[in-house]
Amino acid sequence: MSGFVSFVGSGPGDPELLTLKAVDRMQKADAILFDDLSSGPILTHARKDADLVGVGKRAGRPSPKQDHVSRLLVDYARTGAHVVRLKSGDGGLFGRLEEELVALRAAGIEYEIIPGIPSAIAAAAAAGIPLTRRLTARRVQFVTGHDVRGKLPEDLNLPALADPDATTVVFMGKRTFPLLVKTLHDHGLPLDTPAVMAEAVSTPDQTLRRSTIGALAAHLDNEISAAPALILYGPLAEFEDD
Repeated sequence: MSGFVSFVGSGPGDPELLTLKAVDRMQKADAILFDDLSSGPILTHARKDADLVGVGKRAGRPSPKQDHVSRLLVDYARTGAHVVRLKSGDGGLFGRLEEELVALRAAGIEYEIIPGIPSAIAAAAAAGIPLTRRLTARRVQFVTGHDVRGKLPEDLNLPALADPDATTVVFMGKRTFPLLVKTLHDHGLPLDTPAVMAEAVSTPDQTLRRSTIGALAAHLDNEISAAPALILYGPLAEFEDD
């Protein structure tokens, strides 16, 4: 007896940013395995009798191991259940999606992938800026700010990340951003390069800090909140406040 798994991107946190297909799958699911950032109001779309299982991972907090999460997916599906794996943002973007797909394929369990609004897109929208700009930012790059050890990855493409004509979005990078900025400055990126840090994007706790990479690095050297964040830097559009 084999069930089915729907990998559902829940978007950045605002339940109004869920897709219609995401809501449909949540309403039909027998079990929902959800990330921390996919909890709260988003889960009101679940059936009242559905199993709700938190499997989120947050830096610096006790979290379930990835193989445990994958095993839960397989075990639930083998009961014949329709399972939703609810991932924040879009599951295919730094969401550990591949490990879970591999586990399902090995177990012979069918699945589908439903994309969600990436948090990077939501952050730019919240800041009122585009990620691309005609003539000055024709390329966008996404990078994770930490590796499995919680450290700055050692295999980053630094010339690309120091490109002043690209918009760069750093995921999970608050703790390592000061070191990243020092490294990028050594590779020629000016410290006055515009930057935006977006915390708790699209939720009531959302905050936006408009700065430069140098000033933001100095801030993060002294103060780091527990809120999830994205950092955008590059030739970002700058508009005067009304």
